[in-house]
Amino acid sequence: MWEKIRKIWKIKSLRKSVLFVLGMLVIFRLAAHIPIPGVDTEALGQFLAGNQILGLLNVFSGGTMENFSIVMLGIAPYITASIIFQLLTMVVPRLEELSKEGEAGQQKINMYTRLSTVPLAFLQAFAMIQLLTQSQNQIIPDLNTYKLITIMLTITAGTVFLMWIGELITEKNIGNGISLLIFAGIVSALPGVVQRAVLNYTSSDLYTYGLFIAIAIATVVGVVVISEGQRNIPVSYAKQIRGNKTYGGSNTHLPLRVNMAGVIPIIFAISVILFPPMIAQFFVAGTGWFATLSQGVVSLFNNQIFYGAVYFILVFGFTYFYTAVIFHPQKIAENLQRQGGFIPGIRPGKQTEEYLGHTMSRIIFIGASFLALIAVLPLLLRAVTGTQSLVIGGTSLLIVVSVAIETAKQIDAQIEVHEYDRM
Repeated sequence: MWEKIRKIWKIKSLRKSVLFVLGMLVIFRLAAHIPIPGVDTEALGQFLAGNQILGLLNVFSGGTMENFSIVMLGIAPYITASIIFQLLTMVVPRLEELSKEGEAGQQKINMYTRLSTVPLAFLQAFAMIQLLTQSQNQIIPDLNTYKLITIMLTITAGTVFLMWIGELITEKNIGNGISLLIFAGIVSALPGVVQRAVLNYTSSDLYTYGLFIAIAIATVVGVVVISEGQRNIPVSYAKQIRGNKTYGGSNTHLPLRVNMAGVIPIIFAISVILFPPMIAQFFVAGTGWFATLSQGVVSLFNNQIFYGAVYFILVFGFTYFYTAVIFHPQKIAENLQRQGGFIPGIRPGKQTEEYLGHTMSRIIFIGASFLALIAVLPLLLRAVTGTQSLVIGGTSLLIVVSVAIETAKQIDAQIEVHEYDRM
């Protein structure tokens, strides 16, 4: 590791890129602690502590919501817009054509994504403010139309600011900017978790802390294995004779990743599972049967068993769904046949398509089960230990480890390019 750090520091361009990225992350964390004026942050903290749904969003955003900072929404609206356009690309012919136009088409889709982020951030800011005003804690006292619009515009500007920072980081080619912002938000919560664990430690908690460390290590190892795991399908290319020369005849492989969907299924599942209770929160303070129904929905989703079961099923199902969206056995089989490639023992064409689909469905079962288990891991640990001070965020660990692996790979690639240029 120290040798790699030394190489990074010796390469001037890479050193500047790393320092720039670190500087941008520092700016992000500084912005996360700039609160919007006129908000009772103490009352907000008490409200989030008693609300499991919003507490989850606060942890995922790195505490920006608890501070009611100018970047309280994080880059969630941008992620939502990206997911929407990723799905629309599969069903809208015009967007599908753009995605096939290479870099120029992708730039247009990125532009549409950025433009869509602004109204999404504005609407999410309005929904969040309305939800907070429903509480009895007087989080935003004396809220009028002018103050409402000002807060919404500030929050929207904060999201656009983070989106811009994320793109600047991505341009340095040492990691995805959006992923690194999420990474920084999650890691920034670690000192607080450690501090609470130390302050609340007693001799009777030795078994619980030991179990926590063991599960944390096992989770990290599992995330690395699943993230890097792949099934290599052997592919052979037939020899072609043109004149006196022979072309082809090589053997290679087609990698099928165990976790092809990444963390997208978990993000989908969180969006779906948070929607019913958040909508119900708006009507809890009313009267009549609808208020009673809304309170029942909130209570149902606060039930740990129901919440965990639904969360597990959604993550498992979305993993299969998203893999089906991005993995096309028919196109792969056609490309192999067009290039003269074939899987040994499998006929080109329809049989190759069926073989790839069947193989992928078996591989993805492992990835879907792992993602679903990682998602509900905090709930399982809480049920076993009965403690709130130590909760492993399986999703957080998955994101942190995945981003660290991807960033390390990109840095290694830049180091290799630099050493190759020197030869």
